[in-house]
Amino acid sequence: MDFDLNQEQRMWRDVVHDFVAREVKPMAKEVDEQAQFNWEAVEKMGPIGLLGLSVAEEYGGTGVDAVSAAIAIEELGWGCGSTALAIAAHNGLGCSTIALYGTPYQNECFLQPIVSGGGKLAAMALTEPGAGSDLQGGVRTRAERIGDEWLINGSKMWCTNAGVSEFIVTLVRTDPAGGSHSLSLIIVPADTRGLYIGPSEKKMGLKGSQTNAVTYEDVRVPTDFLLGEVGDGLKQTLTALDGGRIGIGAISVGLAQAAFEEAVSYAKERQTFGVPIADHQAISWMLADAATEIHAARLMIYFAAWLKDQGRPYTREAAMAKLFATEMAERVCRNAMQIHGGYGYSREYPLERMYRDARLMTIGEGTSEIQRLVISRSVLHE
Repeated sequence: MDFDLNQEQRMWRDVVHDFVAREVKPMAKEVDEQAQFNWEAVEKMGPIGLLGLSVAEEYGGTGVDAVSAAIAIEELGWGCGSTALAIAAHNGLGCSTIALYGTPYQNECFLQPIVSGGGKLAAMALTEPGAGSDLQGGVRTRAERIGDEWLINGSKMWCTNAGVSEFIVTLVRTDPAGGSHSLSLIIVPADTRGLYIGPSEKKMGLKGSQTNAVTYEDVRVPTDFLLGEVGDGLKQTLTALDGGRIGIGAISVGLAQAAFEEAVSYAKERQTFGVPIADHQAISWMLADAATEIHAARLMIYFAAWLKDQGRPYTREAAMAKLFATEMAERVCRNAMQIHGGYGYSREYPLERMYRDARLMTIGEGTSEIQRLVISRSVLHE
């Protein structure tokens, strides 16, 4: 099931898989139960290139193609949902926006120090209280230019990695008149005076991935911390979200693959009525459906990533892939729990953690309902 991966991509997959199996997966239970960020594993990711997937080699990154990036995030999802989400947000949102729109100075100043694994991660702050998916009309965080500085005031929520970040790429309103060119992206170092990062949210799953509220009180940053041109923020953000949806879909495939493997192993070992439960049609069909849906989702993720690599439009395909993969993962994890019976509901087995982690994927980076809206608009205007 290699989707015609080239030799370099297959070797990359093997390297990442082995790393995750050794450094990430064994810690997944502890990361979840203690709600602690897995710094020990993350610090080892820099040397193999997992922290600079979208960063050019001249700034210390690996600059891999989009398919290879999706492969890496899927493998991380297979190992630990919390760790995968943190690294996906770091690469796909925080780093990629600077890699795409940043100046050489911004790349050198902000990206080069964090791709080695010796420092912190990148974050992106979009969502605001009461706004949800309404980025264009719901953003109230304001940035006013005063001399050679931006003065920022407002608040954000559900910011992944804020508590472990070196900087936060922040979506702000630079034109109070509104409209599609009223928003901009500004890089805000995490140690800037007036920037307050709240405690990590207490969540149902993904407990080892820090999610924080962020408050900006008279935060001042230099004007050259603006990404691109004033008013380009909405377009830049939507591009980042397209790529981010491939990442969330890839995590979902990884989670589903891990749950599927647990279910297959258990179904072969557990016996009822004198035979392994895998011999019962009800169980074997669950496994068949899971294998089919995982394969389909993986192909959709790779195809969307391939389109991105080709420089072709991929908004609809990314939305389709994210929609199908995330809803598929929830089904697969649910059925894997069902195959385990009462054990699946026990914290002694990993299925209940995987199910809790998968549940967020249909919400983050645009809910399933938003994905259907994106897809339907594309279809109707085709």
